[in-house]
Order: sequence, then structure tokens, then C-alpha cells
Amino acid sequence: MSGHHPHHCHHDHGSDDDVPYGQVEVPAGLGRRALLAGAGGTLMLAALPTAARAANTTMAGAPTAAVGAGRSSLITQGTMLVHADMHNHTVMSDGDGSAEAAFASMREAGLDVAALTDHATLFAIDGLSSSEWRTTGDLANAANDPGQFTAIRGFEWSHPLQGHINVWNTSDFADLLRAGSPSSLYNWLAGRPGGLASFNHPGREAGRFNNFSFNASARDQLVGLEMFNRTDDFLFEGWSSGMASPLVACLNAGWRPALTGVTDEHGTTWGFHEGKGRSGLWVAENTRAAVFEAMVARRSFATRVSGLRVDATANGVRMGGVLNVTSGDVRFLLDLDRGSAWDGKPLRIQVLRPGTSAPTVVDVIDTVNGQVTDFTVPLNVTDGDWVVLRISDPSLPNGTPGPAGHPCNDFAVAYTSPWWLRP
Repeated sequence: MSGHHPHHCHHDHGSDDDVPYGQVEVPAGLGRRALLAGAGGTLMLAALPTAARAANTTMAGAPTAAVGAGRSSLITQGTMLVHADMHNHTVMSDGDGSAEAAFASMREAGLDVAALTDHATLFAIDGLSSSEWRTTGDLANAANDPGQFTAIRGFEWSHPLQGHINVWNTSDFADLLRAGSPSSLYNWLAGRPGGLASFNHPGREAGRFNNFSFNASARDQLVGLEMFNRTDDFLFEGWSSGMASPLVACLNAGWRPALTGVTDEHGTTWGFHEGKGRSGLWVAENTRAAVFEAMVARRSFATRVSGLRVDATANGVRMGGVLNVTSGDVRFLLDLDRGSAWDGKPLRIQVLRPGTSAPTVVDVIDTVNGQVTDFTVPLNVTDGDWVVLRISDPSLPNGTPGPAGHPCNDFAVAYTSPWWLRP
């Protein structure tokens, strides 16, 4: 993504020059919002809760960079922490704000890495056109400031039943005509080396990516699972109606994503939201190449508070890595800090392992902000091949609880990316 890439999508299907490919013709005077009320308008309505938009102005003018911990890990070397939001919208799909203003807003708010990911779809909403795709790339290139601020172009593949998938670092984009199912999108992605993708708000749409049906050819490029989207913790999404935890379903299926947080901004104050999702990435430098390298390595954590630093190792292996442990004691080190704003704040660590409908919690460790927590947990690969650390505030409830008495029914602050017990 270092320069402008030609767009090859527009002419592939012999589309009419008067209505660019991927665009819905809008009668004069009818805005994009009005389309949502029309036939088939249920596609995107679930993505637009009014409560989320009502909070758009609460943080305007208050940069989140004012609060937070240092950028250097206390337990690893060679990388620095950057704060990222990789899922944002503009008026080029179903957002309210001008794309020209988005990157500047996110930089002003204290984010180090930001992406625009407008919807690409054929139904109910006027998604990205080929010219808007090129504009997004031009805006990202103009805002990109290597070493200081990384601006990225992406898109959100959007299916009304199967779910939404973000894609970054491709020269073209795919809507439902080009890729009509998750498996079709994985095949499309496999033909674009370097392209990276994420399962968005997992479990919100009933089909859940064909129930996270595994595609080995796309495993390495599927680098994200949103655990925080807006203000929501998705750990138990759908559990109350009989579905498995999206985390459990995704990881048990064989996928190996990092865990991420995003604001999924549809308003006009990108980046200025306390309490909404964001990600921490551990990068060698703040450039596109280094950001994508960190995403591929799964060196990231999900959170919904600004200025948080989370780094973790298991037997010396950083989160996102492979332990090659069959069975035995595994020593974890967790560096957890949000700076002076959280001095002395009690926090809790849950060690998540595979379950059926909900993760099994094999240990709970009390800790305090601003320290390295050192603990050992016995793990056995016969119980499943992944482990995740969830960090919570035990004084607050989980707004989407799981089984009665489950240790994760408190308020999630962060998730590490998983470790895997075998290659």
C-alpha cells in the first residue's frame, strides 16, 4: 500500500458507465440513510444502533492521548506499542461523516494507526464505488506519515446473514457480486498475497460466517476477531439464545486470529470515544509495513479504554505465538498498565481455554494496574489447543453475560491474542 494501486473492479462485469459498479442508483433528493428504510433495508440496520450515534460528541476536543501508559513493554524488547482503530465508516457507505475529515480526526484524538473501511455491498445501501475506493486510497496516502501516523485503506465485505469481514492491504475490493459468500471471499483473498482480514462483530449476524467454517488457505490472512465493537464485549454474543461464544466457535474451528477492538465509527468524531473498542499493536516502527507485520504475527490486544498497555508472554513466547507445549506448567508474564489514572486499580485476569458453548476458565488471578503479574498454569493439549488471557474490572458487570456464575460475567477491559499449543 505504499503507493496508488489501479482499481480493476469497475469493468470486470461490464457495468453501466452511468452507474459505477457496486453502486445503487439513488433518486434525486434521496439520501443514503433513506435507503435503509426501503425494501431490503434490514441489511444494515443492525449496524446502526441509535445509542451508538447519540454518543458521538461526548469526547470531541478531548484527545485520548492525555491518559495512558508508556509505549515500552516491561517484559519484551524490540517493539513499541501503538494504538489503533482499524474499522471506521464515512458517507461513502453508511456513515455520517466526510471521508476527507476522518484521518485527521483520528490522529488528533491520539490514535497512531487508523483505517477507513467503508462497506462494499449490493443490497440496501450505496456502498463503495470504484471512484470512492480510489479516493479512500488517495486520502490514506495523503494522511500517512511514516514513523508518526499510519493511515490505511480497507473495506468491509458485508453479507446480511453471514456477517461482515474487514479487508486491508488489497489493491481492489470485493462486494457480494464478486464474492457472494464467506468461502468465496476467502478464495478471493487467497489470490491477493498480503491482503489481511478480520471477522467483524462476530455472532451478530445469524449465519456467523457459515458458523466459522474453516478454510485452511485463508487461515494466515484472517488476522482478526473483534472482541470489542463499539461498547460491546462479544465474548458471549448470542449465548443467551443458544449459540456458542464466538471466541470459542472461531478458535475451535481452527482459525488463528488476533483479538481486536474497534469503534466501528459511523458518526463524525472518529477516535474521540472513551469506552469504545480499539487495539494495541506491538510494532517495530509506525509504518504500514510494520503494522501489517505485527497483524500477521498477532502481536496485538483488544481493549475499550484509551492509553492501555498490555503485553504478555507464555514460557517466553509472546501472545499470538505457538507454545509447542503438549502438557505441563506454563509460566505467564502479563504487563498491564494505564498510567497514573489507574494507580492502584484492582483488576482481574481470567485464563480462557476451549469449552463448548462458553470458554472454560482454568484460573483467575487478582492483580493491580501498573505491575507485571507472574503466574503459572498447567495446560494440556488434550483440553484444546488455545489459551487467551482476559483482563477485567471485577467491580463492574458484563453487559452481555454468559452462564450463571461464569468468571467472565464481569466487565472486560482487554483480551490478549491467543497462544496455540501446537503448530
